[in-house]
Amino acid sequence: MAGLRIACVGECMIELNQRDPATLALAFGGDTLNTALYLARINPPGRLAVDYVTALGDDPYSDEMLAMWRAEGIGTAQVARLPGKLPGLYLIRLDRRGERRFFYYRSAAAARELFRDAATAPLLAALPGYDLVYFSAITLSILSDAARDRFFAALGAAREAGHRVAFDGNYRPAGWPDAATARRVVERFLTRVDIALPTFEDEQRLFGDADPAATVARCAAYGVAEVAVKLGAEGCLTDCAGKRRHVAVPERIVPVDTTAAGDAFNAGYLTLRLAGRAVEAAALAGHRLAAAVIRHPGAIIPRAAMPHLAL
Repeated sequence: MAGLRIACVGECMIELNQRDPATLALAFGGDTLNTALYLARINPPGRLAVDYVTALGDDPYSDEMLAMWRAEGIGTAQVARLPGKLPGLYLIRLDRRGERRFFYYRSAAAARELFRDAATAPLLAALPGYDLVYFSAITLSILSDAARDRFFAALGAAREAGHRVAFDGNYRPAGWPDAATARRVVERFLTRVDIALPTFEDEQRLFGDADPAATVARCAAYGVAEVAVKLGAEGCLTDCAGKRRHVAVPERIVPVDTTAAGDAFNAGYLTLRLAGRAVEAAALAGHRLAAAVIRHPGAIIPRAAMPHLAL
């Protein structure tokens, strides 16, 4: 595993969390960024290098994002800076029941120019050189049709070079014009995926899957060789090399905040699979990391709270 390189492709946004009627707390968030960060934390330098692939503006918030990523050990050489652009923004409000609501301002975000603006062309050309390219349905939702075509071709080139592609079908309806478009785009990209890491709740909402086995079967029909369907507190259902198994969580936990639980699972799972470990061991590592994350508020937990994973 030493010396492997992962490219995580997507968008990081400015997060404003409403603490009380007069106070907003600033943070940065994004699904593939969360996975990149946890991959960087659990893999010491020299074992695995993680680069984040995105587009940012030339503003102070973009500067702060880059500084944060570098402090976490995430490579930023594949980040395009677009003059006059800004990162996307979302606000979080809690209702009377404590449920979170999200409000997005991202139509002109820099990341929407990914693989479309000429300044991002070198990022696309670099992707086939990575051992693993990781992205999500949220990544696909921000790309233009032409950018998706270019990304699709780059993923094909990566696989032709003997490298792998991992995908999280992270479906968020607000990011798509309609469900039919999301289904069409996701189905197309599944033909370029080696490892699928969907969440059953999302798959049921988008595709109407009756059960996790249906999700596995649908992914396999598109040629996906390895699938781990996340089931929340029920663990996950994995399928690889003709062997299907349910891997339960080691311990049931009452969550403080489930934000980024799936992103963290993906980081633990991919780390052990890239190290050549068995699917069940990888799933358990994903469960342990996700369990640590849901014990804390927010997507990024303190470094001191990181669990030890036997790599």
